[in-house]
Amino acid sequence: MELLALVGIAVLLLIIGVPVAFAFGSSGLLVGSYLMLFGGNPYVLTFLPNRLEGIFNNTTLITIPLFILMGMILERSGIAERLINSIAKLFGSLGGGAAMGVILVGVLLAASTGIVGATVVMMGVIAVPTMLKAGYNKSFVSGVVAASGTLGQIIPPSIILIILADVLQVSVRDLFSAAILPSVILVGLYILFVLGVVIFAPRLAPASSDATKDLRSLGLEALKMAIPPIVLITLVLGSILAGLVEPTQAAALGVMGALLLAFFNGKLDFHLLKHASRETLVFCGMVFMILIGANCFTLVFNELGGDVVVLEFFSQYLNSPFYFMLVAMLVIFILGFLIDFFEICYIALPILAGIAIHYQIDMLWFALLVAINLQTSFLTPPFGFSIFFLKSAVGDAIRIAEIYKGVIPFIVLQILVLGVMFLFPQLTLKSDDWAKILEFIF
Repeated sequence: MELLALVGIAVLLLIIGVPVAFAFGSSGLLVGSYLMLFGGNPYVLTFLPNRLEGIFNNTTLITIPLFILMGMILERSGIAERLINSIAKLFGSLGGGAAMGVILVGVLLAASTGIVGATVVMMGVIAVPTMLKAGYNKSFVSGVVAASGTLGQIIPPSIILIILADVLQVSVRDLFSAAILPSVILVGLYILFVLGVVIFAPRLAPASSDATKDLRSLGLEALKMAIPPIVLITLVLGSILAGLVEPTQAAALGVMGALLLAFFNGKLDFHLLKHASRETLVFCGMVFMILIGANCFTLVFNELGGDVVVLEFFSQYLNSPFYFMLVAMLVIFILGFLIDFFEICYIALPILAGIAIHYQIDMLWFALLVAINLQTSFLTPPFGFSIFFLKSAVGDAIRIAEIYKGVIPFIVLQILVLGVMFLFPQLTLKSDDWAKILEFIF
């Protein structure tokens, strides 16, 4: 009865519009207090301070505000905006070229900033008008921009990968390494899809007739804009994958690198630092409030035997690691339609992780599949955040129905990558595996 009350209160609070962190935290405190006073368990909430102390002493989580700050500095410095402009001009003279240029920009911004909202909005403001002027189909433009802006969720150094590494107790370095191959496959599929559109439906992505410079000068300009983020990516991600520094130290190096790039770009001033710091504080405050509320909920949930109930369900009806993984991925995919990936990571994932450990599933593989799956949550209607970021950027130029239609092929491509990694766990490559591959090649 208490377990049903716990879940029921949380759902009720969500329905009436209470923020997720407070809905789950309040339900845990209410039911936990009842157990302490009337339920014969006076110690249930006494473990909460120890849990919260463990959160605040977790050095891995320090990387989150550092990487967010790095991305905010780069976003405000104007480097990303100039990169989008230069690459869009370079590829615009080719059929589907602007779309491929947007994908390449998405890769660079994902690996250097990783801020989905800022990336989608910037490309929506800068690239979308250019593509529409060239005669691109509105749904196609919407899908390309929304999907490319969401690459920051899977391409390292991604915030979601750091959170998953912490929740599932796997190495950040190994999870970054494991995410490289599916990232490459996903970007490759995006480009192949654009090429397919150019070949079979060229009217959806025509070449732009507006060319103001020769290709050589455009190429040099694009290269000049691409070098700074590439250097930063090499500095941050390369040092982590090579094992030279810990992720926290690499994130600090990334912040210093972003400050230097802003300085050389003539944008480093008090207003930039104020804006970047404020946005980082707001974002991280949201993340940690969700984490605190989720810990309160899961503490009481487990104390009431909720984890045992879920495990018994899977053991009785789906007594197979394969079927468990299939159902777990389906549950996470469906949740992605309704709630943010933070809530999924901190509330649903700890419950599923316990069952995965029971079935002796490789947690690195499990974490990678969850990361790929969660990326779709930014594109899945009705609450895909990238959809609303793009709509806010383009205004009335593109209808929301056209955006929904445009993201569907890219959701299918993401599910395809998820299926490949699901069926071939051996493709989950650790940092040592990449070292062996590089030694074999060179």
